Amino acid sequence: MAVIWQKNVDGVVHQVRSAGATRRLYTDGVFHSQYNPRYPVGGHIWDLLMLPAFFVEHSSIRRILVLGAGGGAVMQQLYYFLSPEIIVGIDRNPEHLYVARQYFGITGKPFQLIELDAESWAYDYNGEPFDLVIDDLYGEHEGEPHRAIELNPAWFKKLHSLLSNSGLLVVNFTALSGLKSSGWWQDKATQHLFSSAYRLSMKNYENIIGVFSRKLIDVKLFRRHLRQYPELDQRRKTTKLQYKIRKLTPGY
Repeated sequence: MAVIWQKNVDGVVHQVRSAGATRRLYTDGVFHSQYNPRYPVGGHIWDLLMLPAFFVEHSSIRRILVLGAGGGAVMQQLYYFLSPEIIVGIDRNPEHLYVARQYFGITGKPFQLIELDAESWAYDYNGEPFDLVIDDLYGEHEGEPHRAIELNPAWFKKLHSLLSNSGLLVVNFTALSGLKSSGWWQDKATQHLFSSAYRLSMKNYENIIGVFSRKLIDVKLFRRHLRQYPELDQRRKTTKLQYKIRKLTPGY
């Protein structure tokens, strides 16, 4: 892939690489985002961050919050499929937000990008709740993704407080060990905040995407919703979407 933009900030190298219409964001060697407007589903981990939106009716996802916006790949996917009223992206890295605007097309309605520390923003926020909250808060350490905010019970409680009555929380865990050490897995009071919990995974990725819902999840309805879109219908040979879904049960 060709490097089309690069910036060194205090020894940390930010790059945008391209191959045709595909854009990739790298920071300190860590692959943060990829998007191609011609193929809104690319067979990558960001597909799994988007999928939980289909657990509910299309019209019920009006307000979306993405903590750790990166280049904004999942924001573009959600806009493509759902056309919500607003998609707010929080990221403390100004270079990520620059790339999101200039190279990933995160401009104009319904997008809103905010340059702030996600933890500070969340604890200060007192506005309207969100129907979908995505936590993808990772920085870089020695060339590997590193959690920016510990997923302890207090943080889960704060994320829960940002949700509407039927809201969905989506959390990216880079490995199963991250899920099992999280506040939700370890703390029963945190588990009781949600009526349903599932995990999404994908071949060739260690990531586990946790889905925590304030209402009961109907997996059959979820699959039925996906089949309404050619790009998400796994019965079609042309789809790039691949995923596995399992109910989350602590201790197993």
